[in-house]
Amino acid sequence: MPRLVCLLVGLVLGLAAFGPRAAMAQIRIKDITDVEGVRENQLVGYGLVVGLNGTGDNLMNALFTRQSLVGMLERLGVNTRDLAASLSTKNIAAVMVTTNLPPFVRNGEHIDVTVSSLGDAKDLTGGTLMVTPLLAADGEVYAVAQGALVTGAIVAGGAAQKVTRNIPTTGRIPNGATIEREVPFEMASMKTLRLGLRNPDITTGERVAAAINQVLGNGAASVSDLRTVTVDLTGRQPVDTLARIEDLTVRPDTPAVVVIDEATGTIVMGSNVRVSTVAIAQGNLTIRVTETPQVSQPGPLSGGQTVVVPRTNVQINDGRDRKLAVLGAGTTLQDLVTNLNSLGVGPRDMITILQAIKAAGALQAELKVR
Repeated sequence: MPRLVCLLVGLVLGLAAFGPRAAMAQIRIKDITDVEGVRENQLVGYGLVVGLNGTGDNLMNALFTRQSLVGMLERLGVNTRDLAASLSTKNIAAVMVTTNLPPFVRNGEHIDVTVSSLGDAKDLTGGTLMVTPLLAADGEVYAVAQGALVTGAIVAGGAAQKVTRNIPTTGRIPNGATIEREVPFEMASMKTLRLGLRNPDITTGERVAAAINQVLGNGAASVSDLRTVTVDLTGRQPVDTLARIEDLTVRPDTPAVVVIDEATGTIVMGSNVRVSTVAIAQGNLTIRVTETPQVSQPGPLSGGQTVVVPRTNVQINDGRDRKLAVLGAGTTLQDLVTNLNSLGVGPRDMITILQAIKAAGALQAELKVR
């Protein structure tokens, strides 16, 4: 993990080395905004996977699987309710089926679905999902899923060792769901076009509005709030207007943010991070005690005894080689990382130092700790 963090810091340094050139990157409007109303909808369903090679649910433990099996057989004309307690097949598993319903899909189109085990099944490889209705938050069925699963997992082992690659209890069915109901949305009747910034920022919003006004005319676009840019569609076709403006390029404004993930030791800093004048010293006291006992062997016919002689080696590292570093006002991201690396600071210590700099009021950026 430390090696990965070092690579990430190196990547940040490399990006910072480009300086103003990198900051002037132009991004298309379609890559930083979403059109209001054009969205996905989550679908979910409960179903059964059959055809497993003895790796399904244990019906004695997963009672919901047994009840679902009995209900499915009854719908197919097979009455097993009186024998439900004696069912012991392990070739069936209860699963949750999830997918996202894309915008503007029509009846009869197909979308991918994800199938995840709900009980104690060990492997869904080779299974087939039975007909499963997929419902939205309104309780209506919008798609029906069925088909053979693809897990991409490998499970192999013997009596003493087992090797598993990927997750065998989760699989996908490409084009496994058929759309049965459409989500009504008439884009052609829209009077205004609202663009939502994926990273809310008033400066970026003003630049997007200015770029649109250069093409459509002054007053066509305005900033409604930190996230929304409104485009007036009076006398304009919504689809044509969107096609004209989505390829326009702007330079997004990036806020000064430092993101720290303490669980993995990952640090990500934006290019606009600045540090006021501050002095930094870092050092840890490390004591290492090593026991290396030696054997004392007496000479031949001397009558002595073989004994073990203790040997203890104590090493103390008090960080005397670490120096105090002073960061001047307006220090950039590259200067900050360079000075911290010159002190021999590791990722974990760097997190503590950044938090201390923020507490001292010298870090001119938002500090987000996850």
